[in-house]
Amino acid sequence: MSQCASPAIKRYVRRLAVLMTLYLLILFATKWIFDAAQPSGTLAYALAVAPALPLIGVFWAVMRLLMEETDEYIRLLFVRQCLFATGFCLTVVTIWQWLQNFDLVPPGNGGFGAAFFWFLGLGLGAVFNRVTMGDWGNLW
Repeated sequence: MSQCASPAIKRYVRRLAVLMTLYLLILFATKWIFDAAQPSGTLAYALAVAPALPLIGVFWAVMRLLMEETDEYIRLLFVRQCLFATGFCLTVVTIWQWLQNFDLVPPGNGGFGAAFFWFLGLGLGAVFNRVTMGDWGNLW
């Protein structure tokens, strides 16, 4: 992490590291449990939802960074990233839904849901900032 990262960004990176570590641990444990024990009923639903919880925590961490960052310019760049990510995600999911409605693609999404496309859009939003404003924001 660079010397120029603000305290808010440092907290964000720590939160992100913890949440993504939890995500991986829960994901692998849940997959193992489903393969080994084939749970059913309420337990199956609880286990299936468990990997989503750290990802929801990442959304919280992003929004928390927006509230905690005191540098207005850095906050602007991050808001632009989030708006780009949201628009990108909504576009991809909407197009996929319409392709499904007309039976042009199979049902389901192969595990690539809205969170995946929002995170991808967050990265593309940083590139968008660089191209349109000439700045990544020195977030790292």
